[in-house]
Parts: sequence; C-alpha cells; structure tokens
Amino acid sequence: MARFTSFDGTELAFREVGEGVPLVVLAGGPGRASAYLETLGGLDAARRLVVLDNRGTGESGEPVDPFTYRRDMLVRDVEMLRRHLGLEQVDVLGHSAGAGIAMGYAADFPERVGRLVLLTPALRSVGLSPEQRDWDAFLASRAGEPWFGEATAALERTAAGDESVESRVAASPLFYARWDERARAHARAELGQWKYRVAAGYNAEGAFVPGVLRRALRDFDHPVLVYACGVDPISPVRRCAELAELFPCASLFVHEGVGHYPWVEEPDVVVRRIAAFLDA
Repeated sequence: MARFTSFDGTELAFREVGEGVPLVVLAGGPGRASAYLETLGGLDAARRLVVLDNRGTGESGEPVDPFTYRRDMLVRDVEMLRRHLGLEQVDVLGHSAGAGIAMGYAADFPERVGRLVLLTPALRSVGLSPEQRDWDAFLASRAGEPWFGEATAALERTAAGDESVESRVAASPLFYARWDERARAHARAELGQWKYRVAAGYNAEGAFVPGVLRRALRDFDHPVLVYACGVDPISPVRRCAELAELFPCASLFVHEGVGHYPWVEEPDVVVRRIAAFLDA
C-alpha cells in the first residue's frame, strides 16, 4: 500500500493495480475497507486502479477529529490524493456510499474530474433514497428464498440500532442476486473490514444537504455513467434513472439479474461496460 498525508495530517493508504490511465476508486460501506472491491471484476486490465482506503478503514489512519469521517469531509481526501498523484484531472468511480463521496467531489472540484462512474450508488446525498414502496416490492420478490427470514430479521435489527457487523453480514443475502459460495465468501469478508464508528461518522448530522448537491450536479457537464443493477434494493433502477436526470451529460446502464456487487456475480459485464464508457 502507498500512503499520503491528507489535509488534517491523517495518513491515508491506497493501492494501485493494473496499468494505463488512472481511475480513482472510492469504496462504500460506509466504513468498509476497500479490499471488498477487489479489482472490480478485472477492470485493472483496462485501467490503473487507484483504490483508496477511506480514513479509519483498512490500512488508512484514524483521524484525531471524528468529525472528518463525514461524507462531505471525505471529499477533501480525494482532492489530496489527486494532488499526491500529481494529476491535473482524474476519472473517478464511486461504489455505493463511495458514490456519495464521488458526487461531492464532482460538485466541489468539477474541473478536476474527467469522467465519473456511479456504481450502484447510494442515493441519500441527493435525496433519492429508496422509498417504502421500493423496499416492499423488492422484499416481495425475494420472499421465497430459504434465507429470507433470517436475512430480513437481521436487517430489522440493524435498522433498530444494532451496531454489530455480524448482523450486517447476516442480512447480506438480500444484496446479491445469487447467494452462492462466491457471494457468501465476499459477504463474510466484511467481518474483518467494517467499522461502525466510521459508518456513523459518514452519516453524521450535516453530512447531507441534498438540495445544494443537486444544484451543483446540474452544472457538472462531464460524462457520467450511472450503473444500476436489477436486483439491488439500495439503488433501485427507478431512483438511479432520476439520478441520471440530474446531470446534463449522464447515461444510465441497467445490469439485469445482479445485485449490489455486480462484479462478484457477472464481472465480464462490469468490466466491458465501464471500460467502454471510460474509453469513449
């Protein structure tokens, strides 16, 4: 892992894999080490992935002030990484909660972003979180699965304030289209990757001002790919379509038959579609 010092003196870590034009990759969770992203299904064959461990996760240091875990503050770490890399402009990919950071970076530093990929994006930062009807429809579609009762009970515990990573992992089958051994291994890895205090800091009061961010994104005229998946309750397709409409130059791609981590289930499609967008 390479390292750099961010705006407040916190030492952050990132890994680089692959060759070619850099792509800055921002992890979600929030609060999960970037190792879960792997190589995004082999995207390192097309780009040099620069994968950041957000502060307090993975190999990155913990800040003195936990206020800096906030989503809007993490944007500053991305800018410090760009400066460390010595690049005038970078392409950026954010997954899930990392997409919230990526959108904040595009809003605050639009001249520093080339192309922007929002991969199964979390949508709270722009006021487009799934509504109850989205969850009801999704849960009804999975109700026949053998793991459904245990997974939904775990989801209810986390919603009620359970801070344990074990409950998060127990709810994981809901976020994959196919709960096979590959998905189970990917989900189990979260046991050693997720930190509650970092996740809580990301979502702290004041981190989300959707109206302000939405207005800023309307002026972001660089190419944007909103990558939605058909079996993903976190980023429903209809909400992702609304997100794409916020940008003047965005396209929506819907990957059917996969969940919140599409590179785990159908990596070839992920690599082909994202590489084509970045190289267009």
